[in-house]
Amino acid sequence: MTSSPPSAHVPGPVWAVVVAGGSGSRFGALKQYEPLGGRRVLDWSLDVARSACDGVVLVVPEEQVDAPEPLADVVVGGAATRSGSVRAGLAVVPDEAGVVLVHDAARPLASRALFGTVVDAIAAGADAAVPAVAVTDTLRRLDGSPVDRSELVAVQTPQGFRAAALRAVHASEPEATDDASLIEAAGGCVVVVPGEVRNRKVTEPDDLVMAEALLAVGRS
Repeated sequence: MTSSPPSAHVPGPVWAVVVAGGSGSRFGALKQYEPLGGRRVLDWSLDVARSACDGVVLVVPEEQVDAPEPLADVVVGGAATRSGSVRAGLAVVPDEAGVVLVHDAARPLASRALFGTVVDAIAAGADAAVPAVAVTDTLRRLDGSPVDRSELVAVQTPQGFRAAALRAVHASEPEATDDASLIEAAGGCVVVVPGEVRNRKVTEPDDLVMAEALLAVGRS
Protein backbone atom coordinates (compact mmCIF):
# COMPACT_ATOMS: atom_id res chain seq x y z
CA MET A 1 0.00 0.00 0.00
CA THR A 2 1.15 3.54 -0.66
CA SER A 3 0.75 6.60 1.51
CA SER A 4 -0.18 9.17 -1.13
CA PRO A 5 -1.87 8.83 -4.54
CA PRO A 6 -1.06 10.78 -7.69
CA SER A 7 -3.22 13.80 -8.45
CA ALA A 8 -6.27 12.99 -10.57
CA HIS A 9 -10.00 13.55 -10.85
CA VAL A 10 -12.81 11.01 -10.59
CA PRO A 11 -15.85 11.94 -12.67
CA GLY A 12 -19.30 10.59 -12.07
CA PRO A 13 -21.58 9.92 -9.11
CA VAL A 14 -20.59 8.19 -5.88
CA TRP A 15 -22.49 5.00 -5.05
CA ALA A 16 -22.35 2.81 -1.96
CA VAL A 17 -22.77 -0.95 -1.79
CA VAL A 18 -23.86 -1.80 1.76
CA VAL A 19 -23.18 -5.48 2.36
CA ALA A 20 -25.74 -7.02 4.72
CA GLY A 21 -25.95 -10.53 3.29
CA GLY A 22 -24.19 -12.44 6.07
CA SER A 23 -25.77 -15.35 7.91
CA GLY A 24 -24.59 -14.22 11.36
CA SER A 25 -23.10 -17.60 12.23
CA ARG A 26 -20.74 -16.20 14.89
CA PHE A 27 -23.37 -13.85 16.29
CA GLY A 28 -26.05 -16.54 16.42
CA ALA A 29 -28.61 -14.50 14.46
CA LEU A 30 -28.83 -12.06 11.57
CA LYS A 31 -26.90 -9.36 13.39
CA GLN A 32 -27.60 -6.76 10.72
CA TYR A 33 -31.29 -6.87 11.70
CA GLU A 34 -30.73 -6.70 15.45
CA PRO A 35 -32.01 -3.59 17.29
CA LEU A 36 -29.52 -0.84 18.04
CA GLY A 37 -30.49 2.52 19.49
CA GLY A 38 -34.12 2.15 18.45
CA ARG A 39 -33.28 1.09 14.88
CA ARG A 40 -31.82 -1.95 13.17
CA VAL A 41 -28.03 -2.23 12.88
CA LEU A 42 -28.22 -1.94 9.10
CA ASP A 43 -30.36 1.22 9.28
CA TRP A 44 -27.44 3.13 10.79
CA SER A 45 -25.16 2.00 7.97
CA LEU A 46 -27.74 2.80 5.32
CA ASP A 47 -28.40 6.21 6.79
CA VAL A 48 -24.76 7.34 6.69
CA ALA A 49 -24.31 5.91 3.18
CA ARG A 50 -27.45 7.74 2.06
CA SER A 51 -26.11 11.03 3.43
CA ALA A 52 -22.69 10.65 1.82
CA CYS A 53 -23.46 9.11 -1.58
CA ASP A 54 -25.57 9.71 -4.66
CA GLY A 55 -27.01 6.20 -4.60
CA VAL A 56 -27.13 3.16 -2.30
CA VAL A 57 -27.35 -0.55 -3.10
CA LEU A 58 -28.23 -2.86 -0.21
CA VAL A 59 -27.18 -6.51 -0.40
CA VAL A 60 -29.28 -8.77 1.84
CA PRO A 61 -29.93 -12.48 2.41
CA GLU A 62 -32.12 -13.88 -0.36
CA GLU A 63 -35.09 -14.31 1.98
CA GLN A 64 -35.03 -10.57 2.73
CA VAL A 65 -34.94 -9.27 -0.86
CA ASP A 66 -38.62 -8.32 -0.98
CA ALA A 67 -38.67 -6.50 2.37
CA PRO A 68 -39.12 -2.71 2.02
CA GLU A 69 -35.87 -0.76 2.48
CA PRO A 70 -36.67 2.92 1.88
CA LEU A 71 -33.10 4.08 2.53
CA ALA A 72 -31.76 2.01 -0.40
CA ASP A 73 -32.19 2.72 -4.10
CA VAL A 74 -31.80 -0.96 -5.00
CA VAL A 75 -31.99 -4.14 -2.93
CA VAL A 76 -30.38 -7.36 -4.19
CA GLY A 77 -29.79 -10.81 -2.79
CA GLY A 78 -26.33 -11.75 -1.63
CA ALA A 79 -24.15 -14.77 -2.35
CA ALA A 80 -22.48 -17.48 -0.32
CA THR A 81 -19.29 -15.41 0.02
CA ARG A 82 -18.54 -11.76 0.77
CA SER A 83 -16.89 -11.27 -2.63
CA GLY A 84 -19.92 -12.77 -4.32
CA SER A 85 -22.20 -10.42 -2.40
CA VAL A 86 -20.09 -7.41 -3.40
CA ARG A 87 -20.36 -8.50 -7.04
CA ALA A 88 -24.13 -8.81 -6.72
CA GLY A 89 -24.29 -5.23 -5.49
CA LEU A 90 -21.77 -3.93 -8.00
CA ALA A 91 -23.77 -5.43 -10.85
CA VAL A 92 -26.63 -2.98 -10.24
CA VAL A 93 -24.51 0.14 -9.67
CA PRO A 94 -25.11 2.42 -12.67
CA ASP A 95 -22.41 2.45 -15.34
CA GLU A 96 -21.89 6.19 -14.92
CA ALA A 97 -20.78 5.84 -11.29
CA GLY A 98 -17.23 7.12 -10.84
CA VAL A 99 -16.66 5.96 -7.25
CA VAL A 100 -18.02 2.93 -5.42
CA LEU A 101 -17.85 2.59 -1.64
CA VAL A 102 -18.21 -0.86 -0.13
CA HIS A 103 -19.40 -0.78 3.47
CA ASP A 104 -20.23 -3.56 5.90
CA ALA A 105 -23.70 -3.11 7.37
CA ALA A 106 -22.22 -4.56 10.57
CA ARG A 107 -20.21 -1.32 11.07
CA PRO A 108 -23.13 0.92 12.09
CA LEU A 109 -21.06 3.69 13.71
CA ALA A 110 -19.01 4.87 10.72
CA SER A 111 -19.37 8.65 10.36
CA ARG A 112 -20.31 10.84 7.42
CA ALA A 113 -16.85 12.41 7.71
CA LEU A 114 -15.17 9.01 7.26
CA PHE A 115 -17.13 8.39 4.07
CA GLY A 116 -15.98 11.80 2.86
CA THR A 117 -12.33 11.07 3.67
CA VAL A 118 -12.46 7.87 1.62
CA VAL A 119 -14.10 9.60 -1.35
CA ASP A 120 -11.52 12.40 -1.21
CA ALA A 121 -8.69 9.87 -1.49
CA ILE A 122 -10.22 8.41 -4.66
CA ALA A 123 -10.78 11.89 -6.07
CA ALA A 124 -7.08 12.56 -5.44
CA GLY A 125 -6.11 9.66 -7.67
CA ALA A 126 -6.08 6.40 -5.72
CA ASP A 127 -7.66 3.27 -7.16
CA ALA A 128 -8.69 2.21 -3.65
CA ALA A 129 -8.80 3.85 -0.22
CA VAL A 130 -8.94 1.91 3.03
CA PRO A 131 -9.64 3.39 6.48
CA ALA A 132 -7.58 1.83 9.24
CA VAL A 133 -6.69 2.31 12.91
CA ALA A 134 -3.59 1.37 14.88
CA VAL A 135 -3.42 -2.05 16.52
CA THR A 136 -3.24 -1.56 20.29
CA ASP A 137 -3.20 -5.16 21.52
CA THR A 138 0.05 -7.03 22.09
CA LEU A 139 0.26 -9.71 19.41
CA ARG A 140 2.06 -13.04 19.20
CA ARG A 141 2.27 -15.71 16.56
CA LEU A 142 0.99 -19.19 17.34
CA ASP A 143 4.57 -20.36 17.84
CA GLY A 144 4.93 -17.78 20.63
CA SER A 145 7.13 -15.27 18.79
CA PRO A 146 6.17 -11.59 19.08
CA VAL A 147 4.71 -9.44 16.32
CA ASP A 148 5.75 -5.81 15.84
CA ARG A 149 2.37 -4.11 16.03
CA SER A 150 3.85 -0.81 14.80
CA GLU A 151 3.87 -2.38 11.33
CA LEU A 152 0.18 -3.31 11.48
CA VAL A 153 -3.17 -1.56 11.19
CA ALA A 154 -6.74 -2.82 11.59
CA VAL A 155 -8.69 -2.27 8.38
CA GLN A 156 -12.26 -0.96 8.38
CA THR A 157 -15.00 -0.02 5.93
CA PRO A 158 -16.19 1.91 4.01
CA GLN A 159 -13.52 1.09 1.49
CA GLY A 160 -13.60 3.30 -1.58
CA PHE A 161 -12.77 2.43 -5.18
CA ARG A 162 -12.49 3.92 -8.59
CA ALA A 163 -15.52 2.21 -10.12
CA ALA A 164 -13.72 1.00 -13.25
CA ALA A 165 -10.93 -0.54 -11.17
CA LEU A 166 -13.36 -2.38 -8.90
CA ARG A 167 -15.34 -3.73 -11.84
CA ALA A 168 -12.14 -4.89 -13.53
CA VAL A 169 -10.83 -6.90 -10.57
CA HIS A 170 -14.21 -8.56 -10.02
CA ALA A 171 -14.60 -9.58 -13.66
CA SER A 172 -12.94 -12.96 -13.05
CA GLU A 173 -15.06 -13.58 -9.92
CA PRO A 174 -12.17 -13.84 -7.42
CA GLU A 175 -12.53 -14.38 -3.67
CA ALA A 176 -10.84 -12.23 -1.03
CA THR A 177 -11.44 -11.01 2.52
CA ASP A 178 -11.70 -7.45 1.21
CA ASP A 179 -11.78 -5.71 -2.15
CA ALA A 180 -8.70 -3.56 -1.61
CA SER A 181 -6.62 -6.75 -1.60
CA LEU A 182 -7.86 -7.49 -5.11
CA ILE A 183 -6.95 -4.00 -6.29
CA GLU A 184 -3.49 -4.28 -4.78
CA ALA A 185 -2.91 -7.72 -6.31
CA ALA A 186 -3.77 -6.22 -9.70
CA GLY A 187 -1.14 -3.50 -9.25
CA GLY A 188 -3.53 -0.69 -8.36
CA CYS A 189 -2.79 2.24 -6.08
CA VAL A 190 -4.20 1.52 -2.61
CA VAL A 191 -3.93 4.17 0.09
CA VAL A 192 -4.64 4.00 3.81
CA VAL A 193 -6.64 6.84 5.38
CA PRO A 194 -7.32 7.42 9.08
CA GLY A 195 -10.15 5.27 10.39
CA GLU A 196 -12.28 5.76 13.49
CA VAL A 197 -11.91 3.90 16.78
CA ARG A 198 -15.68 3.87 17.29
CA ASN A 199 -16.22 2.32 13.85
CA ARG A 200 -16.29 -1.15 15.38
CA LYS A 201 -17.70 -4.19 13.62
CA VAL A 202 -20.58 -6.06 15.24
CA THR A 203 -19.45 -9.68 15.18
CA GLU A 204 -20.36 -11.09 18.61
CA PRO A 205 -23.29 -10.17 20.90
CA ASP A 206 -20.91 -8.21 23.15
CA ASP A 207 -20.05 -5.98 20.19
CA LEU A 208 -23.69 -4.92 20.02
CA VAL A 209 -23.58 -3.99 23.70
CA MET A 210 -20.49 -1.87 23.04
CA ALA A 211 -22.19 -0.20 20.08
CA GLU A 212 -25.13 0.73 22.30
CA ALA A 213 -22.74 2.23 24.82
CA LEU A 214 -20.93 4.26 22.16
CA LEU A 215 -24.23 5.58 20.85
CA ALA A 216 -25.21 6.60 24.35
CA VAL A 217 -21.93 8.49 24.78
CA GLY A 218 -22.48 10.26 21.49
CA ARG A 219 -25.90 11.44 22.59
CA SER A 220 -24.81 12.70 26.02
